[in-house]
Amino acid sequence: MTDHSTNHTYGGIQHEDVDPTETHEWLESIDSIVKVHGTERAHFLLEHMVDHVRRSGGYLPFSQNTAYLNTIPVGQQPNYPGERHLEKRIEAYLRWNAMAMVVHANRKNTEYGGHIASYASSAILYEVGFNHFWKAPQEGHPGDMIFVQGHSSPGVYARAYLEGRISETQLRNFRQEVTVFGNEEPGLSSYPHPWLMPDFWQFPTVSMGLGPMMGIYQARFQRYMENRGLTPKSDRKVWCFLGDGEMDEPESMGAITLPVREGLDNLVFVINCNLQRLDGPVRGNGKIIQELESSFRGAGWNVIKVIWGSRWDPLLAKDNQGLLRKRMEECVDGEYQNFKANDGEYARREFFGKYPELQAMVASMSAEEIQRLNRGGHDALKVYAAYAEAMQNNGRPTLILAKTVKGYGMGAAGQAQNTTHQQKKLSKDDLVAFRDRFNIPVSDAQIDDLPFVKPE
Repeated sequence: MTDHSTNHTYGGIQHEDVDPTETHEWLESIDSIVKVHGTERAHFLLEHMVDHVRRSGGYLPFSQNTAYLNTIPVGQQPNYPGERHLEKRIEAYLRWNAMAMVVHANRKNTEYGGHIASYASSAILYEVGFNHFWKAPQEGHPGDMIFVQGHSSPGVYARAYLEGRISETQLRNFRQEVTVFGNEEPGLSSYPHPWLMPDFWQFPTVSMGLGPMMGIYQARFQRYMENRGLTPKSDRKVWCFLGDGEMDEPESMGAITLPVREGLDNLVFVINCNLQRLDGPVRGNGKIIQELESSFRGAGWNVIKVIWGSRWDPLLAKDNQGLLRKRMEECVDGEYQNFKANDGEYARREFFGKYPELQAMVASMSAEEIQRLNRGGHDALKVYAAYAEAMQNNGRPTLILAKTVKGYGMGAAGQAQNTTHQQKKLSKDDLVAFRDRFNIPVSDAQIDDLPFVKPE
């Protein structure tokens, strides 16, 4: 759909269109080339024209950024193979049990710690992988390698509990690795820890920043072994799950050019961009997704952005003037946090209210419907499309930037709040709200006991 607005943002810089009619004619020409000759021909012509302007003495600022939109258009999304109604119920149980084990531990001793909000933001990112992409070791396949982001470990334990691989006693002893007196079952390590739990975890990922560095060299060593006939060639992938705040650690990005030089298309980074670090915003007055995209694209990675969920698709489809896209570009991460920390009326006023046309676009929507406009990392269809694209990528490593809400589903107890990373306990009212939000079969009489639950 053609954008007829007179102001456009490219690479974070606003440009005024002094001749919209001429611009429209150029866009029509490009549309025709794409239709007749394909995108590669259109890309060649555009690059040739940019080079021609530079050689003519024109200064063209360089940017590796693309628009603040999903990389994969709606029309190119593959069909989702799962039963979402069933997957959603499982995800609800995982969220509850992951939260419950942290709260139980801190009822015993507040020094035990733990993190509720990290897995709350990344549950869909892991579940789409577990359900549809990751392979266990089997005949003819050595199994994929998964670097789990350290603070999300409660969610992986919660899944193992539903699978029957760990017991309720172990969940109740989260972060209490030493065998409890009179009980032969040890507790669960705080973070992914193969030395303490060799039959469970593949790789250690804490301290922060070690996961991405180790993932790169793991993918390189795997390819080294295959190329020398020491192990059979396979489509084995190395998946690294990281946090956006974690990417400020020096180790996180210290070797990102290596997998490009080595052609490591067996490597996939998934960065959970919930916009918050341990103690506040990652980039309150900027856009961490755009910053990371620029760095990784500049290094030569294949970058896939998963920013907006499916509920935004109808609004973007009727954004004929480009004002919605313009507003998406204008807002910084601190504002996006506020939109999710407050109710739908706040978003109507502060996000859509800047332009009368946008306000009219959502006039028929309730505050609840506006609040439910989801981010890409909470939409299994969008995440699946990104993962499927990563599996088809050849010759380069892939980075997936998934935008999420830290503390998703925690409501007033911590959703999108700066304190949410340190949230270890929930009040009874917060537990009731969490239960109702995800429809967990726990009665009011049971809520104080905070039972772990399994589907019947």
